[in-house]
This record gives sequence, C-alpha cells and structure tokens, in this order.
Amino acid sequence: MTTNLPEQDEVLSAIWEAAKTLGRPPSRSEFKSSSGMTEYQVLKHFSSWREAVRAAGLEPHSTNLLLDPAVLLEDWGEIVRRIRRIPTRDQYRRNGTYSAGVFEKNFGPWSSIPAKFREFAEGRQEWADVVALLPIENAWATLAAGSSFDSTGLAISPLPNRCHTKLDDRPTYGNPIDFRGLRHEPVNEGGVVFLFGMVVRELGYMVEAVQAGFPDCEAKRQIDAGKWQRVRIEFEFESRNFRDHGHPPDGCDLIVCWRHNWPDCPRHLEVVELSAVLKTLSSSEE
Repeated sequence: MTTNLPEQDEVLSAIWEAAKTLGRPPSRSEFKSSSGMTEYQVLKHFSSWREAVRAAGLEPHSTNLLLDPAVLLEDWGEIVRRIRRIPTRDQYRRNGTYSAGVFEKNFGPWSSIPAKFREFAEGRQEWADVVALLPIENAWATLAAGSSFDSTGLAISPLPNRCHTKLDDRPTYGNPIDFRGLRHEPVNEGGVVFLFGMVVRELGYMVEAVQAGFPDCEAKRQIDAGKWQRVRIEFEFESRNFRDHGHPPDGCDLIVCWRHNWPDCPRHLEVVELSAVLKTLSSSEE
C-alpha cells in the first residue's frame, strides 16, 4: 500500500489529543471521528487498539460489572450466527458487546469458549444453527496429532508438495486464506472488488457508486476531523493491468489491486495492495 501512512508517534499524539478533549481514553470510534485516522493506520503500528492506547500511556476503558455467564455466551453466539464462523478475539472486540478479557475471566482461554457454548446450548433448539458452526470436538485431537481442520471441523490432510493435473470442467481457486469467510485469494478483478468491500470501513473509505465504465468506483475518505474528500478508484487484479488496459492516469486517483507489480506506476496514483492489507488485518486478529 503506497498511501502516506502516519508514523507511530503521530498515532500516539492523536490518541493523546483525543483523550485530552474527552477527559478519558477514547474509544475506537471516538478516535477515528476526532483524528481522521483509520483503524488500518493504527494496526500498521500496533497489534490492537488496546495496545495502541496503552502505548500512549493510557489505560483502555473497562468496566467491573459482574455479568451472568449466560449473557456472555448469548452475545458470543449472536456473533457466531452473524459472521457464520467462530470469532477471533479481535473480531469479537469489533462486533461484540463485552471485552474478550471478561470471557477469559469467566471461561478460561479463548479457545475453550466453543466447548462452553456447546454445553450452554445443549437442549436449546434456538441455538442449533450456531452449534452446527462449531468445530467437532474430536477435531482438536486430530490437530494435536499434526493435522489441521477447516472452520466446520473437518480434518484436512497435508497437501502433497507437487502439482496435480488441472481438470478442464471446473473452476480454479487462489491459495487458501480463510479471511472472514473468504476461503481463497482472489484470482481476478471481481474478487478484488468483493474483498475491498469487506475491508472498506477499516481502510477509511465510504463507497458512493460502482460502475462498469472507467473509473470503476467513486468513494469518499476522511482527510481530517469532520472533513471528507471524493476519490476515483480503479480495481485491478494486478496494478500493472491499469497500464495494460490503457487507462489514462489522470482519470483516476487510486488503484485497488490484489498484487502491486507496477514499479513505474505514476507517483500521483496511490496503490492499495490488498494482499498486504490482509496481512496487517489478519495478524491483528490472532
């Protein structure tokens, strides 16, 4: 990604300024509103929002309310139902009502929560759809033995270190990534458009329109507190496809691609390389 990213000290200063205005550490939404920075820009320097707040010398806001374990598990189950998979700590942090720490105080390690939920949901038909999304219990033993399993709990045998013959009567897929329900890397421009839609909020963009003609997309992005600006976006699988397709560089502000492979890209054209973005966002969810 070749957009100008704030330095770590700039992020910390912005957190301090927001805290000074509020009289307390800011929430993520309060920080984004006051600073004009995006969650992605923070995660380029810190593994989580809480770490960034602590690095600024502040203590993230928390509550000491005693919560019924059933209330916590119901909230966790609603997130599973919504995203159709078991959430990581960071996914729950962004979408859930409570903190991951509250769950770990009540139930132990984060990895134990699916089993706790299964016990809670036993005999409750209203949670049957969520239970169906949980890993099969004996799959953990399979993992310990050296195999892996997918999000449904089915064991996956290690792939042989060689290529197989391509079959002509069916589609091909990119490498497995399993990012928020997207099981494989994009292999074309359509996949890039879909993936951009998945992370558009974290990158700080608001899409106004998508069209068939050039440029593909009109969006707005926040440039300062309370200030937004229009940008023209072209989607490409690889950035140099922009050149190969004969697009005029002055007709676009930003290329969104899966792979940036155009060293001579005009300096005024920003490039968002989604493969790099996913590495940052995925590492923050571990």
